[in-house]
Amino acid sequence: MNILLITASLAASTIGATLHDRAALAFSAVNKTTCNGVDYEYEELAGYGYVVSDAVDKFGDTLGGLGSSIHLEKGAWKKLVNESYSGVLWTLPDRGWNTEGTLNFNPRVHKFNIIFTPQPNATVDSPSGPNLYFEYLDTILFSGPDGTPCTGLDADPTGNISFSGFPALPIATYTGDGFGGDGPGGKRIPVDSEGLYVNDDSSFWVSDEYGPYIYLFGPDGKMLTAIRPNDAIVPIRNGTTSFSADSPPRYVDDGEGDDVDPADPDSGRDNNHGFEGLTVSEDGKSLWVLLQAATVQDGGLEKQTQRYTRFLKYDISNRLSPVYTGEWVVPLPLYNDPTAKASKNPKAAAQSEVHALENGQFFILSRDSDAGHGTDNSLSVYRQIDVFDISDATDITAAGGYDCVGCNVAKSSSGELKEKITAAKYCSFLDFNVNTQLNRFGVHNGGDQDQYLLNEKWESIGIVPVDPDNVNGEYYVFSLSDNDFITQNGFMNGGKLAYADSSGYNLDSQALVFKIQIST
Repeated sequence: MNILLITASLAASTIGATLHDRAALAFSAVNKTTCNGVDYEYEELAGYGYVVSDAVDKFGDTLGGLGSSIHLEKGAWKKLVNESYSGVLWTLPDRGWNTEGTLNFNPRVHKFNIIFTPQPNATVDSPSGPNLYFEYLDTILFSGPDGTPCTGLDADPTGNISFSGFPALPIATYTGDGFGGDGPGGKRIPVDSEGLYVNDDSSFWVSDEYGPYIYLFGPDGKMLTAIRPNDAIVPIRNGTTSFSADSPPRYVDDGEGDDVDPADPDSGRDNNHGFEGLTVSEDGKSLWVLLQAATVQDGGLEKQTQRYTRFLKYDISNRLSPVYTGEWVVPLPLYNDPTAKASKNPKAAAQSEVHALENGQFFILSRDSDAGHGTDNSLSVYRQIDVFDISDATDITAAGGYDCVGCNVAKSSSGELKEKITAAKYCSFLDFNVNTQLNRFGVHNGGDQDQYLLNEKWESIGIVPVDPDNVNGEYYVFSLSDNDFITQNGFMNGGKLAYADSSGYNLDSQALVFKIQIST
């Protein structure tokens, strides 16, 4: 399985390319911003690569959804004598192929070697080909505390499973093999993985959307601990905890069956709007998670009112006994959707990832939806890595009164933030959609529905220094897309279930690399 998973070959002429002194070239930043006194500069798009849509892992399953979250091992990031870089990249798929209903997919994490060769001389008129290459290394499957595999199937509308030392965990009941075939059926812990951090002992923090919970898995993928968030975030239906995301299994009515009533929770995280972002501090002692958008009671049922989302902090000095220490409100950015009626604008751009910076601020990846390769609309109008700062924001946990069932920080009907709460400072920064940069690597936003059109879902952030031996504020920022496992040559269930996505598309797992500067 140690193969390069791209269609272009790793040309020796590219790897050994002579790079000109950047200072000698005419240069102007793509964008600059200042956030609470810290300067950020988007210098250029530095790279592009992809994993082909029908690549498979060592278990025979499609290597899809790679961009739900990523982690770059800082200790493995090296600059080579030929000016290329090598590194180790972990990627986190979500709940498997689910465009036609959920499946009994075993959640997992993948490991890759990467080779990156900057091409600063690439231009629109003389673009570079792919200069980021992936070599597949390994896959680790996630299991519960008792060793039973976890699942991508939706959680049951009610009920849970208990283990000593753990909070009550969501449970998913399935029939047959959970893929539509024969089998004994069973119960598994459902995990819709969205956030990832790899610890120095090779254990994994993973945030999910079903709970939404935060899990610690050991190096072998076995669950070691779980964090249940406060009651304002846990989904409630009909007066009781209900972890279902209204995502029926594919093997029942082709995924169109009724899963839960009512479809949306009465309070807590909305369906598929759980802990989309997870990040850990540089010293490994603090963990933060960010909801994709507002809770139901905070306006989360509509895109126009889902702006004010919740950001939670935990002390993980003892990883097996995390302590909840704070919560803040982050205001998601607003954008006008050109395909929507005026009455449906502006919309709040839901966030897809968060990343802690050493200066105490945070990167956040916010984007529109239903725009990109494989959708009806090829033009995205908001797809950005922005910055936020909580230093002057209200810690609503310390303030009290916001962590209970149905307790809100914003009005559910209008999404208006309560007057007593100061939200984080939000600063616009790095726009993925600048075609004058994308075209330098042969890719584009808007226009033809071809393999070079950016995918819809970009959901990951990884950061490494340009000079690993002398960190000076200049960094490469990596982001991978989530292709939803969309391919015409796909496999699930250890390769036993072949599928062709009904969209008719083959979506490669695309990756972009940006070069930035942060003031020190």
